[in-house]
Amino acid sequence: MLEITTKSAEESKRLGFHLGKLLKKGDVVGLMGDLGAGKTVFTQGVAEGLKVKDYVTSPTFTLINQYEGGLPFYHFDVYRLDDPEELLDLGYEEYFYGEGVTIIEWAEKIEDYLPYCCLIVYFHRLQEKISDTDTRRIVFKPRSKRFVQAVEELKKNVGSGD
Repeated sequence: MLEITTKSAEESKRLGFHLGKLLKKGDVVGLMGDLGAGKTVFTQGVAEGLKVKDYVTSPTFTLINQYEGGLPFYHFDVYRLDDPEELLDLGYEEYFYGEGVTIIEWAEKIEDYLPYCCLIVYFHRLQEKISDTDTRRIVFKPRSKRFVQAVEELKKNVGSGD
């Protein structure tokens, strides 16, 4: 596990960038946290780390956006799913077990469908002072040896954050 505190949206994006550089074909990253916690900004950084040139936005109404970069990048936002089984209609397995990298915002809504080998990232807004609305605690919880190694590498690249 790795916990990092970021003090701005730019720091959160940069953290995502460093993770994106470490991701490989078939990797799945689940993002969990409240509305406005920084998941989309972090995802934009991951996309930059994967050499995606397009501007990444949250696919709230389409559920999935696909981008080309160093690897195909699949960005899910499952906030609007009423039932996790709706993933079956989307053909989610082609993405989760495909040729690219998948990132899922609101992954807590589909937790039973996440592959065992994935990385879970929790986002917590910290409001220690009224002016610190961009301060976030970001917690990385690897669920497999592959991601334990990735998180260790991320820790070397960005430090512990505090």
